Amino acid sequence: MSRFNVRTTRPGPSSPVTTTGRRTANHNGGTGHVRDRKSELFLLAVANLVGQDTFYERGGTRDDRYTALVRELAVSDPEWTLGLLRWLRHEARLRTAALVGAAEFTRARLDAGAHGFSRQAVDAVLQRADEPGELLAYWTSRYGRALPKPLKRGVADAVRRLYDGRALLKYDTATKGYRFGDVLELTHPVPDPAKPWQGGLFAYALDRRHRPDEAVPPSSDRLLTANRELLALPVAERRAAVTAEGGAERLAAAGLTWEALAGWLQGPMDAAVWEAVIPSMGSMALVRNLRNFDRAGVSDEAAEQVARRIGDQGEVHRSRQFPFRYLAAYRHAPSLRWGHALETALSHSLANVPALAGRTLILVDRSGSMFDRPSQQTLLNRADSAAIFGTALKVRAAAADLVEFGTTSRVVEVRPGEAVLRVLERFGDLGGTATAEAVRAHYRGHDRVVVITDEQTDPGHRDGDPLTAVPAHVPVYTWNLAGYAPGHGPSGSANRHTFGGLGDAAFRLIPLLEAGESAGWPWER
Repeated sequence: MSRFNVRTTRPGPSSPVTTTGRRTANHNGGTGHVRDRKSELFLLAVANLVGQDTFYERGGTRDDRYTALVRELAVSDPEWTLGLLRWLRHEARLRTAALVGAAEFTRARLDAGAHGFSRQAVDAVLQRADEPGELLAYWTSRYGRALPKPLKRGVADAVRRLYDGRALLKYDTATKGYRFGDVLELTHPVPDPAKPWQGGLFAYALDRRHRPDEAVPPSSDRLLTANRELLALPVAERRAAVTAEGGAERLAAAGLTWEALAGWLQGPMDAAVWEAVIPSMGSMALVRNLRNFDRAGVSDEAAEQVARRIGDQGEVHRSRQFPFRYLAAYRHAPSLRWGHALETALSHSLANVPALAGRTLILVDRSGSMFDRPSQQTLLNRADSAAIFGTALKVRAAAADLVEFGTTSRVVEVRPGEAVLRVLERFGDLGGTATAEAVRAHYRGHDRVVVITDEQTDPGHRDGDPLTAVPAHVPVYTWNLAGYAPGHGPSGSANRHTFGGLGDAAFRLIPLLEAGESAGWPWER
């Protein structure tokens, strides 16, 4: 019997997003590859902004698919689903999908009579002080005002962690359906304070909700006391208090945000007012207000301060914003004086894009379906995100060909040292999704292929797989930006891998796989 003289083959590395071997029609009439349930949920979760239509799916249909997948996996594999929800909020920075997911996770486990995990899921996704109210608003609108114990306890855990004076000033406003006081009462009994000063804060939040004219902040809280004193100034004295020497320090000491300042002044936000509040604004608030600064005519000195903070590496990393935020600001700020700072910030936000060795073919999907906006709150679209990522890969790679494709395809030239924001102006709208034709036209013995796409290929490509022109030993990495159910090719092994989202966790996977190591889900270190 032969035991030793047997040829063995080491299996190639695997990745978590896997197809089942079954096929179906995709949304565009082409051949789609069916993924397993975890893979479908993962890709949908990182691309789904709840309630938003996409090119091929209505928002309601998409949300129903998301909640059905969460509910199914909350019962069949709660640990995996809890890991996904925690990662969505902490690392992927997706608020609404994480909150809705935690609520549906809890509901599904209650309906199934399953114990455990729900309290942890609720606490894990609540990372900003307005989110306990957001979660309760979602729950009560869908399931009524009866709150199960795991939900109440998870919210109470988050309240102890998140509620402080600064959070109260920023988020406990009359525009909210659920104020801080409502949240405290709905988690009855009122959560025990985690810190000595929280007892007074909780009492003040309840008074603000029910007796606003009588509410007095705890005397020990200097921030809330300074805020109350500033807000009590007569309207005629407010502008002078803000613009006088020391006004910027007074605004900061009172925790008055620029949003609150605009209403409190009861007058225009002119250059002097903006210059007083700029020092206490966060970096992303600065980015969002560049147009307002230009309209008001802030001084060059103030603009230099803003530009310095926008482009500061530490500020960019702390803000944890997506790269396309800087593209949006670049496109909509009228002045050229912000360009260098925004390019610098964009570069810092893409610091974890891998620097690929060898030769890389980068294919950026510019078909019509990529031009839907992921949210009504942004004028940008998936095609913009694809172009940013593709260009960043090109700039960092040792040698890369950057190609945009749709019905047709063409090489996008990038000069050495050229700004990414300038390169983005060269991308166009190219109609259909002829992925196979683009691969055949541009693959020339590259060491790897990266495709950034929504995967909804045109019908008619060979063998139902648009990647057949790439030899089996050459890795192909697909970035799915839309979360549709069918994939454009096999995935999970044999040098074919699919990722979701454009975050640091996904960026780390290419070097890992090419080192011969299998990759797990992003939250599985």
